[in-house]
Amino acid sequence: MSGSGKGVSTSVAISNAITNLYATVFGSCHRLEPLPPEKKSMWRREMDCLLSVCDYIVEFFPSKEMLPDGTTREVMATRPRSDIYVNLPALEKLDDMLLEILESFQKTEFWYVNNKGQKDDSVATPCRPVSHRGEEKWWLPVPCVTKPGLTETARRDLQQKRDCASQIHKAAMAINNAVLAEIRIPDLYKQALPKCGRASVGDLIYRHMSFPGKFSPEYLLDCLEISSEHEALEAADRVEAAMHVWRRKASQSHSRSPWSAVKDLMESDKNVMLASRAEDVLLCLKQRFPGLSQTTLDASKIQYNKDVGQAILESYSRVLESLAYNIVTCIDDVLFADEAARKIA
Repeated sequence: MSGSGKGVSTSVAISNAITNLYATVFGSCHRLEPLPPEKKSMWRREMDCLLSVCDYIVEFFPSKEMLPDGTTREVMATRPRSDIYVNLPALEKLDDMLLEILESFQKTEFWYVNNKGQKDDSVATPCRPVSHRGEEKWWLPVPCVTKPGLTETARRDLQQKRDCASQIHKAAMAINNAVLAEIRIPDLYKQALPKCGRASVGDLIYRHMSFPGKFSPEYLLDCLEISSEHEALEAADRVEAAMHVWRRKASQSHSRSPWSAVKDLMESDKNVMLASRAEDVLLCLKQRFPGLSQTTLDASKIQYNKDVGQAILESYSRVLESLAYNIVTCIDDVLFADEAARKIA
């Protein structure tokens, strides 16, 4: 955990531990089925240990203490730090809900075959595997249903679970974004920023973002015709760098004010407008590509962060976001196979 004398900081060590634990427990789970008991036990046990650190991340607040003679006196009591008090119980609840969704897939009307079309389990009904992934992620098992397709009850149940997992994904992503926003931007990242935001995003994006009329991030992304997550991540890195260049320029005359205050004071400033629009583009990109990898800034914040509480909240929300997204994707695969089976029937 300490990383020894030349190792990483405690916060990064705990963040890596949560990430590695998630990979160990859920890394090979590519099907809608209950988590094996030993892995579920491991996840609970190890996470309880890692999260127990939060019990000692507290803040002081004024309180009153009753003395034996009936008089009271003011004392300083402790309570969990506000960000941990708000976010940690929410994340634990989302964790329980995701495991409950997986646990509910015990008796299903679908099964899985491997990439060669061979059955992984003994199933009496023949099937032809159908996948909308094509050659992408060919190693993943393919869901299969009978020719008439799923029953209406099973289909409705799957859709409800998909909607639930999708809401959990959004909630975990919102917590992760909020925590990352509070982590200090490393000096190395600031030093590597270009001097001009336009040079970072390019002429096409800058032309759309600097247009004085109404701005639509969706229309801008349509014009860019981003077709892969690699392209989306590259665009996100460039837009995020430009956003911080414009924020820095807007804050130069208000160096002691936070960005939110500068934004209120200088709504008419062009740099404020560009930074706000860049933030909208980033949000739109993450909504279009929910499985998007970490941006350069996010990875840099995680690497150089020294706050253990923030590291725990960030890594915990990130792995839950990934698990929820995987469940939604797996349910989409089953629904696609069901639709294909109904068309054949």
